[in-house]
Amino acid sequence: MKVILLQDIKGVGKKDEVINSSDGYARNFLFPKNLAVEANTENMAKLKAKQQSNAFKKSQEKEEAQKLAQKMSKIMLTFPVKVGENGKVFGGVSSKEIADSLQKTHQIVVDKKKIELKDAIKELGTKTIRIKLYEGVIAELKINVVGE
Repeated sequence: MKVILLQDIKGVGKKDEVINSSDGYARNFLFPKNLAVEANTENMAKLKAKQQSNAFKKSQEKEEAQKLAQKMSKIMLTFPVKVGENGKVFGGVSSKEIADSLQKTHQIVVDKKKIELKDAIKELGTKTIRIKLYEGVIAELKINVVGE
């Protein structure tokens, strides 16, 4: 019997996947627990419409992320840091500071975990960092670290 899964089931399949299952498993386990529905023409039409809607939403989100990436490529953030006698930087610029500065100055909200920064920036000068905005969309942001 062909069924459409309504939830992820370990060892069986993922949500919205059409699978073949035995009649007994479907009638006695999947249907009573609302884990699946029969893959009839009505339910298949609903599934197809849902998949098309999700694909459209993903394309819209990706488009917005690409526009944001273009906008971010023109931005340069400046961070003043305390510098010692020998030009040694105290502290550094972290991904949290970068995310906060983007939000305050340009009203762009970015999760600090999406900023590709291994360690805090502890050198003076201009750096280019990468930010993952969406699947396959990476923005580049220029950061200028200056001494106080």
